Amino acid sequence: MAAVVAVKKEMRKTIKAILKDVSDAAAATQTTHATNALLAMPEYKAARRISVYLSMPTGEINTSNVVRDALDQGKTVFIPYTYKVDTPIDGQPKSIMDMVELVSMKDFESLEADKWGIPTPSKDSISSRANCFGTTGITNGRTGQITDGLDLIVMPGMAFDSTFGRLGHGKGFYDFFLSRCHQASRMPFRVGLSLTEQLLPPNESVPMDQSDFRLDALITGDGELRRA
Repeated sequence: MAAVVAVKKEMRKTIKAILKDVSDAAAATQTTHATNALLAMPEYKAARRISVYLSMPTGEINTSNVVRDALDQGKTVFIPYTYKVDTPIDGQPKSIMDMVELVSMKDFESLEADKWGIPTPSKDSISSRANCFGTTGITNGRTGQITDGLDLIVMPGMAFDSTFGRLGHGKGFYDFFLSRCHQASRMPFRVGLSLTEQLLPPNESVPMDQSDFRLDALITGDGELRRA
């Protein structure tokens, strides 16, 4: 376990250095290709309830137009909200992620950037937002009897590999969220969006442990759709 953590840490450092050389123009072009590929997917078109990560200013595929399209198509859209849990249970992390509803583009445009530059719902708004598990507000890591769930989840990452492994930013937010979906027997279709610079060479792979979930599909910034 310690060895896996160390390798992941070093891989994040390497990818971070590579991403510094990706120009805004190149990232914008890749975003257009990746977005078009995602919107053409049958799984995306069929999904009624989807979760979309909201992107950082640099270093990943921007999802603003995915959000816009999903709302225009009448899909129910959920976005990440992370928070600390006062009394973690069953070994859950101290900080976790819920998916809360985004109701409109006006709502999206009202979000303020967090310390990473990611548009984030205000703490005051959370109690009135539906979450993807069928209740309102935060869940404190408790899933209970799921009544709704997600059809599809669009996931970010630091790096991806050809066997659909995903390297996150090290907080474990998505893997813990997916474990809750798995426990509730409502696992969404998982698609990652990757700049071409984030896809590891065929001879390299993301180190995975038992808590990591692989993707069902990966879309790269050249517009290629890969399926598991």
